[in-house]
Amino acid sequence: MSLFWFLFFSAHLAIASSLKVHSADSGLKHKQPDMQLKLYHMTSLKSPPNSTSLLFAYMFAKDEERIRYFHSRLAKNSDANASSKKVGPKLAGIPLKSGLSMGSGNYYVKMGLGSPTKYYTMIVDTGSSFSWLQCQPCTIYCHIQEDPVFNPSASKTYKTVPCSSSQCSSLKSATLNEPTCSKQSNACVYKASYGDSSFSLGYLSQDVLTLTPSQTLSSFVYGCGQDNQGLFGRTDGIIGLANNELSMLSQLSGKYGNAFSYCLPTSFSTPNSPKEGFLSIGTSSLTPSSSYKFTPLLKNPNNPSLYFIDLESITVAGRPLGVAASSYKVPTIIDSGTVITRLPTPVYTTLKNAYVTILSKKYQQAPGISLLDTCFKGSLAGISEVAPDIRIIFKGGADLQLKGHNSLVELETGITCLAMAGSSSIAIIGNYQQQTVKVAYDVGNSRVGFAPGGCQ
Repeated sequence: MSLFWFLFFSAHLAIASSLKVHSADSGLKHKQPDMQLKLYHMTSLKSPPNSTSLLFAYMFAKDEERIRYFHSRLAKNSDANASSKKVGPKLAGIPLKSGLSMGSGNYYVKMGLGSPTKYYTMIVDTGSSFSWLQCQPCTIYCHIQEDPVFNPSASKTYKTVPCSSSQCSSLKSATLNEPTCSKQSNACVYKASYGDSSFSLGYLSQDVLTLTPSQTLSSFVYGCGQDNQGLFGRTDGIIGLANNELSMLSQLSGKYGNAFSYCLPTSFSTPNSPKEGFLSIGTSSLTPSSSYKFTPLLKNPNNPSLYFIDLESITVAGRPLGVAASSYKVPTIIDSGTVITRLPTPVYTTLKNAYVTILSKKYQQAPGISLLDTCFKGSLAGISEVAPDIRIIFKGGADLQLKGHNSLVELETGITCLAMAGSSSIAIIGNYQQQTVKVAYDVGNSRVGFAPGGCQ
């Protein structure tokens, strides 16, 4: 077993063990030292694994855990969604960058917090309803992060949120975990847990949020993490943009409107690219609306905070896949936190067979790697020139038109794979397929739009 995989599995064991230690009525509690030591080896890595295949295996393993998490969420009743049709001023585009250099397959922005303002490297996640970052004094554990850890005592505007507050009562819908209360300070204690067994535990807090120097929110509610364990790379925390009253989106909607848009820059295909994407919050970020093709957002009674859309059909090289229309009728989520798109198994199998039929005329097939089972001997640049276009079509005519950089990934030098996988009962449109496409979430009007053309 390589050192990387030893540390990876040690981290998972440490996290799983530590989840059993926190009691429901005692707020924050310390863990056993040996568990903390095992995890420290994993999270103190200052850069991603230097082997490309190990890096992808690491992120795909995390991706698979997230998919299982969505499966379990769809089987449960949970949160209530928020909605607003308020039209407000547009927030200037905030630079959005690939987290690949920090060991994350997700994307991050710099978020300002506190008075005076300090900036932090935060993952943007449309599948999360709650925002948090690591905080001093790291009472139990903090992983190694990109920036100095936030110090609440250095902010003149920081305060904890009491247990009796409405925000504390709303934590169950945002985190799917019951809040607890600190007996010492009467501060509300949150726990945000994720599908890969990662979690953050700390105090529900309030402070000044700064997205740009002229655009702030004086009473931003978030988590101040004192025990943060798992596979977050070297990022400082997570920004939740799901449709829930505690998400950053909903907290900003009263001022700017219930909408946001982003464009994800290329990541794996050009890992050293200096290009940036953007995140923009507010209904004015949807303009010009004529540049977008929209599809309705669907309500899912089990998970109204997630963004569901209606997958209608897929074409390869302009030809519709020969599958029954019913094969597409599974819950379909668009998600910035999942890397690789998952399609219903009958759809994926037919798609990959069509892809192989075309590409195998020029390129020899190679064994699959990790969860990607359709690979070829050749470079991404070379195969992309002859790869067939894939068009993913949603209700209302909105679509994602995928060229080589959105459908193929070079996992090892000279080995390039189709960047999709099958799934038994749900579909997820991952961030790899969203790269360089402007995606608009018009939550107030229950629709999502796509506009090709890059992140200009």
